[in-house]
Amino acid sequence: MKKASLALAVAAGTLGLTLGNAANAAFIEDSTAKLDLRNYYFNNDVRDTDTASNKEWGQAFQLNLQSGFTEGTIGVGVDAIGLLGVRLDGGGRAGKAGQSRTPASTAGNGTLFPADSDNSAVDEFSSLGLTGKIRFSKTVAHVGTLQPKLPVVTFNDGRLVPQTFEGAQITSNEIDNLTVVLGQLEHAKGRASSNSESLSVAGARRPDGTPVGTDAADSNKFYYGGADWKINKDLLAQYYYGNLDDFYKQHFLGLTHTLAIGAGTLKSDLRYFDTSSDGKNGSTAGRADGYVGSGYYGRNGAGNAITAGEIDNRTWSAFFTYSLEGHALSAGYQQVSGDSNFIQLNQGSIPGQGGATTYLITDRQITNFGRAGERTWITQYGYDFGKIGVPGLTANVLYMKGDNIKAVGGDQKEWERDLTISYVLQEGAAKGLGFAWRNASLRSETSTGDIDQNRLIVSYSIPLL
Repeated sequence: MKKASLALAVAAGTLGLTLGNAANAAFIEDSTAKLDLRNYYFNNDVRDTDTASNKEWGQAFQLNLQSGFTEGTIGVGVDAIGLLGVRLDGGGRAGKAGQSRTPASTAGNGTLFPADSDNSAVDEFSSLGLTGKIRFSKTVAHVGTLQPKLPVVTFNDGRLVPQTFEGAQITSNEIDNLTVVLGQLEHAKGRASSNSESLSVAGARRPDGTPVGTDAADSNKFYYGGADWKINKDLLAQYYYGNLDDFYKQHFLGLTHTLAIGAGTLKSDLRYFDTSSDGKNGSTAGRADGYVGSGYYGRNGAGNAITAGEIDNRTWSAFFTYSLEGHALSAGYQQVSGDSNFIQLNQGSIPGQGGATTYLITDRQITNFGRAGERTWITQYGYDFGKIGVPGLTANVLYMKGDNIKAVGGDQKEWERDLTISYVLQEGAAKGLGFAWRNASLRSETSTGDIDQNRLIVSYSIPLL
């Protein structure tokens, strides 16, 4: 606990010192601080094997400190984030007879904790992130720890503590109804790690061909940029570009529209990605050095791999949601074309770094249905019980079915069913205390296999400033 406590103390002390020395009212008055608590139980039951199943329980503490900006033409400020994860139960030794509680880096499932030297889950892990910021007019630059949430790169917050990145980003709103974003990322800290690692994709390998390890092929440069144009109050158009040096280039086009129909509204969400190889991934020699992406490695007539890991993918989707009096009914379709899986930043080849969020309508609880050739139909229903006098209670059920997955020996298929029930206290001394149960089942003919999963999450936020 000593290292983790020190990390949080340094984060608070760094911002506190800055605030104390700042002779600027706005810098201090606009500052905020909060402590987010998350108690997380994770049960991942891989049906056809016991050694890959996970049962873990942990407590997370996330301290967020954000200053205001100094006054003047150019304003400066500083943000800090301190993360601490404490193991309460679970995380046994991988491969131990009769023991199914294995940590993320040995089981490969990217669960709650990193592994210790004996492959057991650590008792705790922590990290500290600092971000400097500068504001000029309606443009803000951030340098340091980032948590981008954009179509071409989105931080993952699906476990005990969130993923963070290191880099720089500029966000500009100089033109009304237009937001422009430019950035560069160089490292990532996984959701189950305290270490900063270079960037990679799922499928990247060591030069000797070994699929896992900290020395897998990687990159220190991910460039991204794009714009959100709010054409009117009901229509938003987006374009974004992402480039992971020596792996891939990606273009994104998006359109969302809201239409009033009777007493309800229909929201349409259209997305298109075009992803191709970059640098070493585009050459045979580079791919031999491990610069490959995951996907379909079929065989031609001579018995040779068709793509050998070259990134080549186009993915489009359409998702429609009709909302009326607390009800929300959705339906959608997604098509993945090309011989590679859908590719975005993913540290899956690095122990403790596994797990990423992709901007797909099918990226849900267990998997993202983004395999080469996959076609997915999705239906979803949600209800807000506040409409019948139980505010804070919501429920959501989803079903996805994918087929046409390219594989040696014939196409494969899979399906996933998700159920989420959540409740947030609306009043009293514990107002804001949240409870969530997330249950999911996956049945897949792919290497992922059959999985039943349960997550129980209790969350609470304490404002400090």
